[in-house]
Amino acid sequence: MAKKELNLNRVEMPRQDPAVRARNFEEVALGYSLEQAIAEADRCLQCAKPTCKDGCPVNVQIPEFIKALREGDMEGSVAALKLKNSLPAVCGRVCPQEEQCEKTCVLNRRGAPVAIGRLERYVADWALKHEAEPAATPAAASGRKVAVVGAGPAGLTCAADLAKLGHEVTLFEALHTAGGVLKYGIPEFRLPKGIVQSEVEYVTSLGVALVLDNVVGRTETVDELFAEGFDAIFLSPGAGAPMFLDIPGENLNNVYSANEFLTRVNLMRAYRFPETDTPIRVGSRVAVFGGGNVAMDASRCALRLGAKDVFIIYRRSEREMPARAEERENAKEEGVIFKLLTNPRRFIGDEKSNVRAVECYEMELGEPDASGRRRPLEKPDSAFELEIDTAIVALGTRPNPVIPTTTPGLELTPAGTIKTDFATGRTSRSGVWCGGDMATGAATVISAMGAGKRAAVDMDAFLRAL
Repeated sequence: MAKKELNLNRVEMPRQDPAVRARNFEEVALGYSLEQAIAEADRCLQCAKPTCKDGCPVNVQIPEFIKALREGDMEGSVAALKLKNSLPAVCGRVCPQEEQCEKTCVLNRRGAPVAIGRLERYVADWALKHEAEPAATPAAASGRKVAVVGAGPAGLTCAADLAKLGHEVTLFEALHTAGGVLKYGIPEFRLPKGIVQSEVEYVTSLGVALVLDNVVGRTETVDELFAEGFDAIFLSPGAGAPMFLDIPGENLNNVYSANEFLTRVNLMRAYRFPETDTPIRVGSRVAVFGGGNVAMDASRCALRLGAKDVFIIYRRSEREMPARAEERENAKEEGVIFKLLTNPRRFIGDEKSNVRAVECYEMELGEPDASGRRRPLEKPDSAFELEIDTAIVALGTRPNPVIPTTTPGLELTPAGTIKTDFATGRTSRSGVWCGGDMATGAATVISAMGAGKRAAVDMDAFLRAL
């Protein structure tokens, strides 16, 4: 058989024009057409040893779903994709494929990996549109009951996998809707909430019972769940406690945490005010502090809510920014102003205690620190004021202590996360597993899903040995 010729021409995905999308909340990336998807799928070499799988935290059957797609077998492509991934329409949109499966693609050595994420999105969206679900033979009922706490990506994945294995699963969610950070954190223009809801409905179609408005640790404790007859518990409540700058003036009016800002915009649909009764104030000059994906999301939301000027304030250079290159590019195209090598010193208020400015100083980069990034150092005599009327602090999150403080026997790390075995998800408490941000601190959607899958495997073995 002749060796397949390398095709280094990736098929670009159509996107909304920046000038248009910066003022609406519709999805920015428009997705492939069938012809584009097949053209991109045809670039796959179908390697005998597919290294792309090595980069996927949930071990998606990448060559198999791509092969079926390019052969026109869409049902087969859906089945291959969902064999390992219960949330492919989500992953195809928000996973950092460039650092995972696409990074380990053979074609990446030539700088043009197969667009695995875009193909995943195409197949998953086709499945949703055609109401196509992979045929699955339900496992025999095990007679064991499992509680999964938190309906974010880790919890949804763990619940789906355990249900497929025949266990009776109840999924407890603190909010009034399932999805976790997929619903409250990621904006509509990156991840439509209808897509998330469809993925949630797929999980419940497997037989998972969903209990909303239930704060485990308050509504009932982990011990009480065991007393109610659950044989095992998976903790995945996320890490929703915001981190702050701890500088003077942070308590002024119109200084938000990114958590509050994005929750109001996304989950509570403030962007549809007054259609939805959730107002949010966004002024004309907005400063967002941080350099991750959350900072990009907050800045782009502020633009769409009517801000004239939006600044990203980040103490290092763009090279050190943890945000995905795609999200940085989108933000800059839409008009977000990057003020790099800049750090805030204090917020300045007006006579009504509203923020009116932030005093900053310039930075320069020194030697690498423990993170491997060059340490930012203050430049002498470089202070300046930037006039703003809204500030959004996007520095990351910490775990909420409600479950650890009400669950005896759970060992914690110095960071306040639950000490968890990476390979199995086991905690120091027998019968209790943990995964996602509660175990690792804030991380990616796909890494949380990987934790849910690993825990489900170990929990299944535990339950069958009872």
